[in-house]
Amino acid sequence: MGLRDKNWYKDIILTSNIAEDSGIRGCIIFKPYGLEIWENIKKNLDYILKQTGHNNFYFPLLILKSDLKKEYNHIKGFAKECAIVTHSRLKFKNNKLILEEESKLKNELIIRPTSETIIWDSFKRWIISYRDLPILLNQWSNTIRWEMRPRFFLRNSEFFLQEGHTAHSTKKEAIRHCKKILNLYKYFLEDILSIPVIKGRKTNLEKFAGAKTTYCLEAILPDGKALQIATSHFLGKNFSRSFNVKYINKKGIYKHVWGTSWGISTRLIGAVILTHSDKYGLIIPPKIAPIQVVIIPIYKKTDSFKILEIIVSKLIIFLKKNKITFLYDNRNNYRPGWKFNEYDIQGIPIRLTIGKKEIEKGNIEVFRRDTRKRKKYKIRNIKKKIIILLKKIQKNLLKKAVKIQKDFIIKVDNYQAFKKIIKTKGGVVSSHWDGSTTSEKKIKKETSASIICIPSKSYIKKKKNGICIYSNNYSKQRVFFAKSY
Repeated sequence: MGLRDKNWYKDIILTSNIAEDSGIRGCIIFKPYGLEIWENIKKNLDYILKQTGHNNFYFPLLILKSDLKKEYNHIKGFAKECAIVTHSRLKFKNNKLILEEESKLKNELIIRPTSETIIWDSFKRWIISYRDLPILLNQWSNTIRWEMRPRFFLRNSEFFLQEGHTAHSTKKEAIRHCKKILNLYKYFLEDILSIPVIKGRKTNLEKFAGAKTTYCLEAILPDGKALQIATSHFLGKNFSRSFNVKYINKKGIYKHVWGTSWGISTRLIGAVILTHSDKYGLIIPPKIAPIQVVIIPIYKKTDSFKILEIIVSKLIIFLKKNKITFLYDNRNNYRPGWKFNEYDIQGIPIRLTIGKKEIEKGNIEVFRRDTRKRKKYKIRNIKKKIIILLKKIQKNLLKKAVKIQKDFIIKVDNYQAFKKIIKTKGGVVSSHWDGSTTSEKKIKKETSASIICIPSKSYIKKKKNGICIYSNNYSKQRVFFAKSY
């Protein structure tokens, strides 16, 4: 694998055995190791969501076409990405498999690109009075959106999705929930995945189809490109009006409810790979690693294996007790060097090596995947060291990623300099924008850079007025531009 060459990303995915191409455009096959990474992401986030009062539901994969078109902006945004079921049967004719015309559906079905429409149709039945609110739903599902330029995990036609949907009695409560979820995602991404993010909101051009406001988290990757990694949408009353979802308030008056939706997807796996990995393979943060520790014994057939087995068995008891996932690779049909390379590629955080020489000196060799450094520790101290090192690796990955992010954020007030930086260095350019969709579209057309977000206050030391880099018109504040995945 080359270091960050054009095939680097795909090579890591294939050689680490986390996924492969299915032969169907935009659809991939998850291998067990890759699926377990996603399941660990899911397990961690699902716990957080349940602790904050959200309940898991599952809604059908198929949506009535007549329902999808009820919210105009929603269908307008997703129309080109929808897969459609038009017939219910096939038949053989003249040795060919064809559609059976008699089975044509009167109301065609859409394979969900997202679930707002079917969920709001359900809210109409579930919500009667203020006592039924708020409703806090979460769904883990798969989704299909036809992708023009597929790329493993980052842009798939079919992908796994976590999507939350809520209904509230007031605007203030709905917006507060949107922002709460965004902060929850930020904590999750930085604490569990060690990926630092920029928090903000999308412009009207970039917001979710059907939303009043889209709040977002953007990751800045080592190649200088941005990746939209999580979003939280304030839907206003758009869907409650389209589906006529009302509640009776305390005064006995019918009111439309306020809505939110928010989500992450298997795009997170792509973000982890691009943020942390190197030319040797994957680097997986310990909190989502399928295997956190691998133990490799080194011995000859003539060596006594009993002492080694006693040491390892005690270590395994400790790992199980502390819920540390591990692999003891005592296969004798693979050389140690082959195993070292294999587990480098898979990104296992800690590798323990023990052999005759180590036992004689009372040592065990520890290899950290994040720094690629080896160090000898006393066998009697190794249990404590493993717990400490897993925490250190998790923090170090975040620290390295934060430095990359900071190095890529540049303040620019000149359009010529803006274009040069976007073309050569890349990264996030902080510049003034006049707030017009016209300027936004023209900048994107000329440079391929879009406004990734209008950053929250914490990223702009002082909100100062200025002059738009493109139009020279008045600007209220700086926004962040970047090329995106």
